[in-house]
Parts: sequence; structure tokens; C-alpha cells
Amino acid sequence: MDRPWDVNPSARFKRRLGKTAAELGDSRVGKDCPEFWELDDGDVAIIGRDATALLADRLPVEVSMAADERIVVVPGNQFRSTLPDVVDE
Repeated sequence: MDRPWDVNPSARFKRRLGKTAAELGDSRVGKDCPEFWELDDGDVAIIGRDATALLADRLPVEVSMAADERIVVVPGNQFRSTLPDVVDE
């Protein structure tokens, strides 16, 4: 069965959304920080810590995950820093 949405394998990174973790004081290193990126097809890629093993058994009963999905965690202040970029659209 086809999914209504799937990752576009030809998508490219278009622009960073929000501030970097280093700008917000959540990281000392620039190369391994969480990031939010808009892709050229309009989807959003999130680079963060894979917390699936830590949190999957705590999911609310109405939430499920496919085998190819992961729980990704990023700093809350970094997520909130993306809102002006997202709202401007």
C-alpha cells in the first residue's frame, strides 16, 4: 500500500530555519548541532538526537510509529526560534 506522503529522494536542502544551537548556547560545536532545514520541495528536515530507544515506550496510546520512523529531540528554544521563519511563509 502506498503512503499518502513519503520522503522525496531528490529533495535538496534549501535554507536553515531558526537559529543554530551554537547561537542559542545549546552547543559548543558548530558541526554536530541540531538543525531545522526547509527542503526545496517544502518539507522540513530535522537533525537532532535519536531518542527512539529512550522514549518510544512512553508514547501516548493514540500515537504510533512506523518501523522506519524515529523520535528526534532538539532543544525547545531552538525549535521556537524557527517560528518567525515558518510564520513568514
